[in-house]
Formats: sequence, C-alpha cells, structure tokens
Amino acid sequence: MRLFRALLGVSVLSVSLIACGSDDDAVDAPSTEAPTSEAPSTEAPSTEAPVAGVLNVPADYATIQEAVDAAAEGDLILIAPGTYKEAVQVTTDNIVIRGLDRNTVIMDGNFELDNGFRVVGASGVAIENMTAMNYTKNGFFWTGSSSYRGSYLTAWRNGDYGIYAFDSVGGLLEYSYAAGSPDAGFYIGQCFPCDSVIRNVIAEHNGLGYSGTNSGGNLVIVNSVFRNNRAGIVPNSGSYELCYPQRKTTIVGNLVYSNNQPDTPAIDVAILAMGNGILNAGGVQNIIERNRVWDHDKTGIGLVPFLEEDANDAIPGRDTWETDCATQKQQMPVIPDGPLLWDSQDNEVRGNVLENNRRADIAVGSAGSNLWELGNCFAGNTFTTSAPLDLEALAPCGSPLSETTGDWLAGDLNVITWLVDAETAPPSVDWKTATLPELPQLENMPDAATAPAVPANATPPTIDLAAIVVPDKID
Repeated sequence: MRLFRALLGVSVLSVSLIACGSDDDAVDAPSTEAPTSEAPSTEAPSTEAPVAGVLNVPADYATIQEAVDAAAEGDLILIAPGTYKEAVQVTTDNIVIRGLDRNTVIMDGNFELDNGFRVVGASGVAIENMTAMNYTKNGFFWTGSSSYRGSYLTAWRNGDYGIYAFDSVGGLLEYSYAAGSPDAGFYIGQCFPCDSVIRNVIAEHNGLGYSGTNSGGNLVIVNSVFRNNRAGIVPNSGSYELCYPQRKTTIVGNLVYSNNQPDTPAIDVAILAMGNGILNAGGVQNIIERNRVWDHDKTGIGLVPFLEEDANDAIPGRDTWETDCATQKQQMPVIPDGPLLWDSQDNEVRGNVLENNRRADIAVGSAGSNLWELGNCFAGNTFTTSAPLDLEALAPCGSPLSETTGDWLAGDLNVITWLVDAETAPPSVDWKTATLPELPQLENMPDAATAPAVPANATPPTIDLAAIVVPDKID
C-alpha cells in the first residue's frame, strides 16, 4: 500500500487494523526452497529482417530502451530471449512491448535499477510475455495512463510492488504472476471509476497479494489465486492518496488460501494484516461473492476499520461517494483536527465458501461505531464461524439492519488485539534474500512471434459475473 510506511506505526493501529486463476491457469504448489536470484543465462538469438511497424531487439536495436524511444504509435517491439539489465521508461502512446518467450526474456534489475518498465503518462501501452526481477521498486509500473494492459507477465523478487498501476484507468492485468514483493504482488490505486479488470493471476509470497488504496468503480478481480502471502486481498481507504474512499470493487470467483506466510518480505501493514484472506479495510460498497477462502489464522473475509493519523482531508459523506476522481482532485481539502476512522460500510458478502479460518470465517468490526449502522450485509455464505456470532442473522442482505436483531457484542471481532499480535509476528524478511518459490515456468502468450500488436483499450473486457461459480479447491 502506497505511502503506508509513513503512516504506520503503533499509533496507527491503536484502535483498529490499518489498513495488492482459472483452473487452466493454476500452477502446481511451488517449492519453498530458496532459488538463486540470478536470471537464467540465455543468449538472445538473431531475429528476422525488419518488418514495417515491428522493432526487433536486439537485431534492430541493441537495447529495449532504444527501441521504445524509436517507436511510433501502433508499433510492436519484439524482444528476443535474453537477459536485459535495463530500467525502461515509456512515454509513447499505443505501443506494444512483447517478449518472444515469457520465461527467457528476463528484465533483471540486478538489485540496483528501480523499475523494469515505468510507463509515465502514456496511454494504450501493452506489455506482454516477459519476466521482471530484482528491481528495487517495481517490476511493471503504469502511472497516469488512461488505458493500459499487462498480459502474461512474471514479476519475481522486486523491492516494492510486482505489477503496479497508479492513478491510471482502463486497465487489464491478466495471466500474470507476482511473488516476493514487500508491498503487494498486484496493485491498482487512486482511481474512480477505474474501469479495470484483474483476471487469471497468481500472487504468492508477497506482503499482500493484492492492495488497492482508493480504487474502485467498475474494478473487477476475478478467477485468480492469492495464496501464501502475509494477507490475501486488501482494498483500503485513506486520504494520503486521492479519490477516497475506496469503493465499488467486485471480487468474485477467486481462490484465497493460506495467507499466513511468515517468511515473506513485508511492509508494516502486511504484518498487521497477516493471517487474513480478504480484508476490506475501510472500503465501501464492495461486492465479495463466490470466492473460496480457507486456512487463515484470523478471518477468511473481514470487514474492518482503517485508522488514519495525520489525515489530509475529512472523510467524505455518502452523498459524495459517486464523485469521480478527476472532480475530487479539484476540490479543496478540509484538514481534520485529529485522526480519522474509515469504517467499512455498505459492503455485500454473498455466496462465498469458507472453512478453517481460525478467528472467524466471516467477520465485521469497528472501533466505536455501531455495527448495525454501517450497512454491511452477509448472505448465502457457507461457513462455520463468524464474528460477531450469528452474523448472517444479524446483518442479512436485503433488509434494514437493526440493533434489535440480536446481540452484536457476542463474539465481537475485537480488532485491537491484532496490534498485540503484530508486535510478536514474524518480522519482514529482506526482499533480496527471502525464500521464494522457484522462478516458475509459466504459460506463454499464444503466437507471440506472429500475433498482431493490439494496444491497450480504455474499455476493459466485459466479465460475465453471473456465470462465475465458486471455484473448486486446489492443493
């Protein structure tokens, strides 16, 4: 979560927790043996004679950056197998940058360079079919883009995020893998409406599998796997980034399990959130449906508050939740007198299958607000435990909530105890040396050498959410 290092500390969670595939795309459970951090050594072969609109690396251009600088809108940059020790910056719209082999086109930061790819203000840029590793910041990074796409990407052992989109809209992240980031494997933040999709991805051995600060509005996370991170899927609100609150993200059809991993690199918030599957931290109007969530030390699906000290603006009222990001950026902030508590509100948790989540399969908590006034509802979930007790009876979907529906204090989540847990939790491991799964050999983009260049489209694909069922459990 962007800027959490400056915001977190014991005081930040003094009252409450603070708050980054389909079966065909799943990979086998990886080895936990520490792999070498060196990229595979492969010599880049020669490529064919130049074709109009196709820039070959290294046949036509010795480096990727040279090809990017020479590219015009609509061009395709084809990168031959090899290890490229570059930090590439992209500012040209509507170009496609593609590796010929996902597993042997390696961007290697050598623990010195910052970002494998940094797309700055350019729209329509698609990056496909390659690996980025050993960068001090991010593997793949878009900022200020009005359309972007990352397909068949592997981000492995990077110092902040794996695959990262900030202040960008119209995005698609798909068929990709991220491991070994202290913050999040996947991140989409500061956008509303985001008009973006994450599908068929795998995140493991990160601080957070997915993080999304102040993102939402036609933002869909589907058919993906989040496992063996400190915490799984963690959207959150906070005024330290714009476009608050976090709202209207749809999380459907994912496998979320065993996010208790003690030996990952991790920012402070990942340690605080450790042991939770899907943790909504101050987000509003999110839909969490038909996910399979199991094996967490705390909650399977938890709706909790986000406490923000040194806030930059007051919490916006419900009547402003439809304000788009561009409009909000023009508004003058009102600096609050003290800390803010961003409660999780008006979220729907339906039809999920949960088991073996030790504190509670489903849960909602606050730190001073009446839970029945927050509007969160639960229905049709398959579960054993909840906090408070009898949560689906207390907070059913489709009818107003009331103090009189039952005992809201029985089995209270009591998130303040998570602060004590964080003090004794396993500390972060240096991202440069953390034990990770072996760098996996993953599916390549079909026809990478011959497929036409298709720049990113500002309108993401339409997902038939109604057709998504709870995925089968995997090992």
